[in-house]
Amino acid sequence: MQDSELKALISLLEDEDQQISSHVEEKILSLGKQAIPFLEQEWESNLNPHVQARIEELIHTLQYELLKERLKEWYRSSDQDLLMGMWILATYQYPDLELEKLKQDLEQIYYDTWLEFRPDLYPYDQVKVINSVLFGKLKFGANTKNFHSPGNSMINIVLESRKGNPITLCVIYMLVAQKLKLPISGVNLPNLFILTYKDDNHQFYINAFNRGLIFSKQDIENYINELHLVPQTSFYEPCTSLEIIRRALRNMVQAFEKIGEHAKAEEVKLLLIEISDGGDLGV
Repeated sequence: MQDSELKALISLLEDEDQQISSHVEEKILSLGKQAIPFLEQEWESNLNPHVQARIEELIHTLQYELLKERLKEWYRSSDQDLLMGMWILATYQYPDLELEKLKQDLEQIYYDTWLEFRPDLYPYDQVKVINSVLFGKLKFGANTKNFHSPGNSMINIVLESRKGNPITLCVIYMLVAQKLKLPISGVNLPNLFILTYKDDNHQFYINAFNRGLIFSKQDIENYINELHLVPQTSFYEPCTSLEIIRRALRNMVQAFEKIGEHAKAEEVKLLLIEISDGGDLGV
């Protein structure tokens, strides 16, 4: 469809005939993401609040469908790149967010860490260097004042504010550590997402939500016993990027429900279903 035709079509949203305006909306939605810039232009120039509201709904629907397609494509990809997955999630609230911006921000954090890092250090000391940079120099930390904010699950917001929830802080920590060639991965512990340093000779755990506190397998066993849970291998071993993205989505659902944004919570639940295996909503 030509630009002029698309503009003319969008202008018909003002038509008072419900049948015509409904047909126009269906046609616009069928065009996909190419319609978004024209809808945004119309929203800026149109002074009718009713039409503006309909345009906002159309833009959100188109952006949501685009996100869903990106998420399904990510799910089907062979590598399931973690940063890309976190970017896709963040575009739910920030549809104009660019992946390249996140890469640049993380590259700067990596560089700040690399300046103080020495590969010949013992594993514990390597982790202490990362802790010193992330939680000391760069002031990353737990968002305990506003724990249930949806922004805690958006990597762009955590990179800006330096405050986040366990999983997003762990993701940033892990992406920097892996770029430093360290064997650090996420661990799906109940109620608290953590990290593990694991190679052929060492395994210990890191709590990014508590300034990179280092602890042992025995500490996890004590924690599991306190929760009266049956120990599972997944409580101790590295998890996949898919499991991380599923958990981040569940955090988003809970956050939106906590603040009364139930429609958004339902939309995020549908995203979770898109990356579930045979109806299983993840670990």
